[in-house]
Amino acid sequence: MRFAVIVFPGSNCDHDCYHAIKHVVGAGVHFVWHKERSLAGADVAVVPGGFSYGDYLRAGAIARFSPVMEAVRRHSAQGRPVLGICNGFQILTEAGLLPGALRRNASLRFICDDVWLRCESSRTPFTQGIEPGQVLKMPIAHGEGNFFCEPEALAELEANGQIVFRYCDPGGQTTRAANLNGSTAHIAGVCNREGNVLGLMPHPERASERDMGSEDGLRLFQSALAVAAS
Repeated sequence: MRFAVIVFPGSNCDHDCYHAIKHVVGAGVHFVWHKERSLAGADVAVVPGGFSYGDYLRAGAIARFSPVMEAVRRHSAQGRPVLGICNGFQILTEAGLLPGALRRNASLRFICDDVWLRCESSRTPFTQGIEPGQVLKMPIAHGEGNFFCEPEALAELEANGQIVFRYCDPGGQTTRAANLNGSTAHIAGVCNREGNVLGLMPHPERASERDMGSEDGLRLFQSALAVAAS
């Protein structure tokens, strides 16, 4: 099992992902520069957080045209796992690999804080080891994490089981106060219709060791490993 962490100009969570995968999970991992056209045999593609290309125009709008994204599209089309974290989630929506869009936070301010997430679906390779309804703690750090979709698209996401994480309070309730960025229906993460591509705004790689305040994010990487081994 080998992970590929994609690196764009402006990525700043690539080494965090690499550390969590290699040194905490103990899996194989390598970096892939944005100009490459192959994922070099990786089983899982990780599109990390940061500010790709400075987030000019819109977050992720330029990165979607990078040569490496063709490899990510092929990887996805083959049913292989793809994980987009924060800016990676934004890139995947811009590339059309995930539904919806990420807009400016409702507060119009950058938010860096711990949040609670309720798992809504275990159908993705990254959540098969997490029970629906289980609450996880992870940090967020973004200015454009306000997930938006039209009512018709939201109904489709609900019907297809594509909503994977929702912001909630520690008890699992989707209160207004828990939805820090104002996302539609408290959505923190979604998957594609097939379930192999997952995007979320919170950072699981920053919640992978006890000293970081939570180990809950580790479960997403461990789940992907378990699925590959089964």
